[in-house]
Amino acid sequence: MTTVGKGYLDRTLTEDEVQQVCAEAIESWRPDGKRLLFVIPDHSRTCPLDVMFRVLYGLLAGRAKSLDFLVALGTHPLLTAEQIYRRVGITAADHAARYPQARFFNHEWKNPDRLIEVGRFSRADIREITDGLFEMDVSVTCNRMVLDYDLVVIIGPVFPHEVVGFSGGNKYLFPGIAGQAIIDFFHWLGAVITNPVIIGNKWTPVRRVVDRAAAMLTVERRALCMVVKHHELAGLYAGTPEDAWSAAADLSRDLHVEYHAKPFHTVLSCAPPMYDDIWTGGKCMYKIEPVVADGGKVIVYAPHITEFSSVHGAILEQIGYHTRDFFLKQWERYKGYPWGVVAHSTHVKGIGTYENGVEHPRVEVILATGIPEAACRKLNLGYLDPRRVNVEEYDGRQAEGVLCVRRAGEVLYRWKDAPPELGGAGTR
Repeated sequence: MTTVGKGYLDRTLTEDEVQQVCAEAIESWRPDGKRLLFVIPDHSRTCPLDVMFRVLYGLLAGRAKSLDFLVALGTHPLLTAEQIYRRVGITAADHAARYPQARFFNHEWKNPDRLIEVGRFSRADIREITDGLFEMDVSVTCNRMVLDYDLVVIIGPVFPHEVVGFSGGNKYLFPGIAGQAIIDFFHWLGAVITNPVIIGNKWTPVRRVVDRAAAMLTVERRALCMVVKHHELAGLYAGTPEDAWSAAADLSRDLHVEYHAKPFHTVLSCAPPMYDDIWTGGKCMYKIEPVVADGGKVIVYAPHITEFSSVHGAILEQIGYHTRDFFLKQWERYKGYPWGVVAHSTHVKGIGTYENGVEHPRVEVILATGIPEAACRKLNLGYLDPRRVNVEEYDGRQAEGVLCVRRAGEVLYRWKDAPPELGGAGTR
């Protein structure tokens, strides 16, 4: 199938252009009389999903037999009906009067009744996919709803991503609507390779896992992959999840990666409101880590964040935030914890060493959030009273080695001459 789409570095798409791309894609789907399931992101991903919903509904209502929308939550909390409506840009009244054919669902990753095994990776599969890093059997489960449809369409943005390289494409299936075993496995795989080495690279072992898992589904798959600039579309590509994602990732690499001649010793990384806990707000560290100098510090400024994770907080209370090597060198002690949570811990803390019982993080991570100081210290993170942060004091000081990122979490910051462990040329 040919990928269709448009993408620009110097402007964004008009709604007419979005309509054209979607209309051309839809005709290739032959949607008449088919049951369609759209897999969509939650509120923690920036994209004009309201525009996409409005355009797609207008093109498909009355043609497709069903128009259902499943929120790819991964392990994020369930959305309320009001939150889903807000995500697609409608009200309950709009739903009843203007969009009656649309139905909305949450993914439930912990509910075994909502999951089905679609395949398994053998030990030999995993050894080959991970270049020998792992050798284990992995069950591949996903939301059983996908079996009830003739066509599954992924709608989601593509950004540099700490676990898989670039988000989007089949990642909206795994982990978006997946079960715990495959989620835990590939998040820990990404953590072992490390964020600076993975992030912003297209072809990673984790992407191979995602694509191979998606290929186990028997349902037909298509994707509308978005490249977002300031909440608008700089690019939109339609085709198979693999090909549409690849085209979008190429544009994302040009739009969402910012290079600097020297690393910074201090970064103020300001979290937007869409990140409502450290589980999602950790991206304000992930996208910054490769441009921080050894011994530097990242201040995550987010007065609105008051908890580490509403879903995984109890486990984080037990393990804290640590470098990868802290866990690897004590693996017998920590291997029983959910690997996805351990991976999040290492991504937030960043890379470092653990020698003779002493941990040495490469950078200091400091939370200037609504989480109390005692809680931050207990989980092995630094603390700064957010009331003492004046964002303007960090602006315009790049020549001094200070970087202020006003809206962190999506643009990747890199050091041009970084060594391989920070994602330098030797890793790509």
